[in-house]
Amino acid sequence: MQELKKSDFYFELPQELIAQDPLKDRASSRLLVLDKETGEIEHHVFRDILRCLVPGDCLVLNNTKVIPARLLGVKEETGAAVEVLLLKRKEKDIWETLVRPGKKMRPGAKLSFGGGLLGAEVLEVVEEGNRLIRFTYEGIFEEVLDRLGEMPLPPYITHKLQDKNRYQTVYAKYEGSAAAPTAGLHFTTELLQEIERMGVQIAYVTLHVGLGTFRPVKEENVLEHHMHSEYYEVSAEVAEKINRTKAEGKRVICVGTTSARTIESAADENGHLAACSGNTEIFIYPGYRFRVLDCLLTNFHLPESTLIMLVSALAGREKVLSAYEEAVREKYRFFSFGDAMFIY
Repeated sequence: MQELKKSDFYFELPQELIAQDPLKDRASSRLLVLDKETGEIEHHVFRDILRCLVPGDCLVLNNTKVIPARLLGVKEETGAAVEVLLLKRKEKDIWETLVRPGKKMRPGAKLSFGGGLLGAEVLEVVEEGNRLIRFTYEGIFEEVLDRLGEMPLPPYITHKLQDKNRYQTVYAKYEGSAAAPTAGLHFTTELLQEIERMGVQIAYVTLHVGLGTFRPVKEENVLEHHMHSEYYEVSAEVAEKINRTKAEGKRVICVGTTSARTIESAADENGHLAACSGNTEIFIYPGYRFRVLDCLLTNFHLPESTLIMLVSALAGREKVLSAYEEAVREKYRFFSFGDAMFIY
């Protein structure tokens, strides 16, 4: 097994280039366009994405919806402050969660949120120190959560989000993510309509993004990193649309690494898709042969992250790092609320 070093994916990023707030106009962010064959780079504004697309292309979007999964409350016994992050629904009212402070949250501990509107009991400690928690409430859980929960912004965003919808794509539909598929945040409804009018097909897949997406790679040998499992779904209609695009020799363009991981997980060895759903732990890094994806629209990712490794698998590590260095020089905005990159 060839060793792939985490440090091979490091780049210098000045702190001030980490975007703390979304732009007022989604489509006004910048767009770096990278030719994966030549390494040639162009600089555009996001709405210029229209110039990068051609009739017959198929644009694949992840229509997952972020839930306001961060709950701030108290431990009933002591009144001590607690923070609970919902990771995955296990049964109707039982969730796998990340709890802070974790050490004191033993099974049997009772928690309260919103002055008692939402109660909770820790049931057991599971892998990674996560807690299974049972919630109690009156009414509908989603409505209570919408009232009390906050958007679980990534750790590198320190500003409070003024408008919950700005950490949601305009086409978000199915609730279940702990983080947004951020490459999609640049699209407006009008821009998507314009893209369809051009003769570009749009296909929606679902992958519920877990917090594992922010989990740092700890092992220096990248191949020892374990990806967290995330639930995905591809419908028969979407599978057929993507298969037809490939059969006609047209391009499949994924918006974001989550869409990329979904269709690559759903495809067989010949790149053929069928309707499917399940959990994926797919880890894409240099050496991976893409089965379906031709082009990728994505944001700028953290140094040494699994996401920059995926992008490097598509365009080559040297070309990607060179493009990132250019983006730093040109003062592009990085990460979730930052600018975008189109790799073709």
